[in-house]
Amino acid sequence: MPPRGVEKGSKRARQYDHIKESLKKQGRSEDTAEEIAARTVNKERARHGEAGVSSRLSREDISSGRRGGLRSGQKGPRGRTKDQLYEEARRKGVAGRSKMTKAELERAVGSRG
Repeated sequence: MPPRGVEKGSKRARQYDHIKESLKKQGRSEDTAEEIAARTVNKERARHGEAGVSSRLSREDISSGRRGGLRSGQKGPRGRTKDQLYEEARRKGVAGRSKMTKAELERAVGSRG
C-alpha cells in the first residue's frame, strides 16, 4: 500500500510498487522494502511540490535516484554525505567544522549511520 496522500494508480503509486518489488528481488524483507519505497516516494513528492508539508532537506538535498546512482557499486561504508554531516555540525555549533574531513565530522556529530 503506497504512503498516505498517494492515490492508487497514480505515478507515485506505480513508483512505490516498482521500488518495493525491486528491493524484494534484492533480498530485502517486506517491511524494509515498504519503508524504503515509502521514504523514496515521499521525498520525490516533496521535491516536486506534491506534498503538503516537507522539510528543507527533502526539497533541496540530492535526489534519491541520483544518490543511488552515485553510490552504486561503491565498496565500504555508506551513510550520510559530507554535506549532510557538515549541516548537522553547523546546527550543533561544532567549532572548526569547515576544515574537518568527513570522518572528523562523523565523530563530531556522533555518527548514527
